Amino acid sequence: MSRQVWLIGYRCCGKTTVGKVVAERLGLPLLDTDLLITQAAGKDVAGIVAEHGWEGFRRLERTVIQEIAARNESMVVSCGGGVVLHQDLMEEIAGKSLIVWLKASPEVICERMRRDPATAGQRPSLTGEEDLEAEVEAVLKERLPLYRRFSHMEFDTGAVAPEDVAEEIAAAFTRQ
Repeated sequence: MSRQVWLIGYRCCGKTTVGKVVAERLGLPLLDTDLLITQAAGKDVAGIVAEHGWEGFRRLERTVIQEIAARNESMVVSCGGGVVLHQDLMEEIAGKSLIVWLKASPEVICERMRRDPATAGQRPSLTGEEDLEAEVEAVLKERLPLYRRFSHMEFDTGAVAPEDVAEEIAAAFTRQ
């Protein structure tokens, strides 16, 4: 059985940042689902959504998740924030992998999104809502039960440094 670490959580909660450190500490490859999706499509997330809508993006995401989950190798996977919407796949992954939920308060998420130069191309609006805070609150309300349901561990990245989170994840993975 493969031993994988899947990092889930909302946008700007540190999945890629923490993932890099965890992968380095464990000597494992890091796969970023959004990066794999954009490479396959030949355009950024905003371009995919503009052309195919969020439904089209989710179809591509589903394919990428299935391909990664089917691999019989150890790795760290940094997931897009909506990965939990694929509940059937998440059930399967949860049975054979360590799933870690990285979270932060809506205030921290909004601050990080405003500071992140990748936000425009990689993080188009999920709801069409113009007010960032309102969108974050609405989407979190929908996804929080799913993040909670599928995760084995959780960390507030607004309160704990990425290196400390990565250390705890690596230790938990090693104990499996």
